Amino acid sequence: MNIIVTGGAGFIGSNFVYHMLNKYPDYRIICLDKLTYAGNLSTLEPVMSNPNFRFVKADICDKAAVDKLFEEEKPDIVVNFAAESHVDRSIENPQIFLETNIIGTSVLMDACRKYGIKRYHQVSTDEVYGDLPLDRPDLFFTENTPIHTSSPYSSSKAGADLLVLAYHRTYGLPVTISRCSNNYGPYHFPEKLIPLMIIRALHDESLPVYGDGLNVRDWLYVEDHCKAIDLIIHNGKVGEVYNVGGHNEMANIDIVKLILKELGKSEDLITYVTDRAGHDRRYAIDPTKIHNDLGWLPETKFADGIVKTIKWYLENESWWQPIISGEYMDYYQKMYGDK
Repeated sequence: MNIIVTGGAGFIGSNFVYHMLNKYPDYRIICLDKLTYAGNLSTLEPVMSNPNFRFVKADICDKAAVDKLFEEEKPDIVVNFAAESHVDRSIENPQIFLETNIIGTSVLMDACRKYGIKRYHQVSTDEVYGDLPLDRPDLFFTENTPIHTSSPYSSSKAGADLLVLAYHRTYGLPVTISRCSNNYGPYHFPEKLIPLMIIRALHDESLPVYGDGLNVRDWLYVEDHCKAIDLIIHNGKVGEVYNVGGHNEMANIDIVKLILKELGKSEDLITYVTDRAGHDRRYAIDPTKIHNDLGWLPETKFADGIVKTIKWYLENESWWQPIISGEYMDYYQKMYGDK
């Protein structure tokens, strides 16, 4: 089995590469990644010498490069993690999100049509559903929830999802889509909430919290997400969408306080900053379908997963320390410094 994993040097993609190589030692995993700011080749260093692994630096929008790779590797399955994924960045520069998340997806699917594949899997997000009110904890996103996006990022992901489903209906391309809640765990890029708060707390720096901090997210440990995608690409029904949620709803401020407690730091480090434009209040996924159809359930409780995640960052400073200089710090100052 040959599997192309796009965006495999990023957070979830790299964890998926490790999962697949460990579980299926006879599979060949080919990672295609542009290595933008969020893609880190050092993340994949432990598997670079694996004979069943290949890394290719390329942009999924580059049709010639994508076709060349498909011709060389003749993949059975393509799993598309490659995406611009940060909401704040999408507000600053929407165009790159449209190019990568929509045009890039079309390039990949055209190659899948040309060379023939058993499955194209699109990794999407619960953000395509918009948000839920904080005062209705009984409401959850299902696969039938209407798309109602809030940011250029979520709009670009929704556009890609619709395109994937259109390729299935129009061309008969064998596709599946998964929409996941917020992931956390090893190799999470330091601009995201949990690693940002861990690293800044370690340095006794202020922890910027948007608005009132009561925005609620459903958190999914990245390893559980990888297991879900593994099940979908092997056993999921073609043309279907599967919601992948963690049943771990937490307010942002509670996560920040939990991190501070685990690290023995004072809550005085918390600083409230001007809220993000169009900030969604609550995400919550109902994963009943993937449980009933494929037997998947999240295995990691947030209380356990956050401890494992903090431990990983404490033990892997050599991975994140080089990242938090240069462009990343310039970006941090732009987003939080004057608020």
